[in-house]
Amino acid sequence: MKELGQKLREVREKTGITIKEAAQDLNLRPSQLENIEAGNVKAFKDVFYLKCFLRDYAKYLGLDYDKILTEFNEFLFDYTSKIPIGDIKAARRQKEEQEAKPKKPVISPYTQPKKKKNLRIILSFILALILLSIIIYWLLSNQGLNNFMLLTEIYNKIKQ
Repeated sequence: MKELGQKLREVREKTGITIKEAAQDLNLRPSQLENIEAGNVKAFKDVFYLKCFLRDYAKYLGLDYDKILTEFNEFLFDYTSKIPIGDIKAARRQKEEQEAKPKKPVISPYTQPKKKKNLRIILSFILALILLSIIIYWLLSNQGLNNFMLLTEIYNKIKQ
């Protein structure tokens, strides 16, 4: 990878482009281009992104990007074939452990079950409204009014 990065650096310097200019034109950080030119693969979290950056950088410099990617793939094959079997098994075990853990359900306002309101409170509120309506109707009706007037007359007679 260092040879590939060196080749990219030489072409960039020949054309007179600075790291900052190239990074700005490619919408990358200058540190990313510096890591590519230094051959620092570990600075990138994902090889897929590194491949895309290499392709775009090679196109930008006017190089044959298929040839650059082929060189990178050969490097990648050599690099990954040297990983110890113990590390591969440990990574598999770790992945299996993560998959075995129960996953938390995704909670969003659209998938959450609606909370049931306390039915007892709602029913007692409705019952109180109905009872209040009946009392008001009785007071305002003729019979209720007559009874009220009768009660006031009785009260006035007692008072005298």
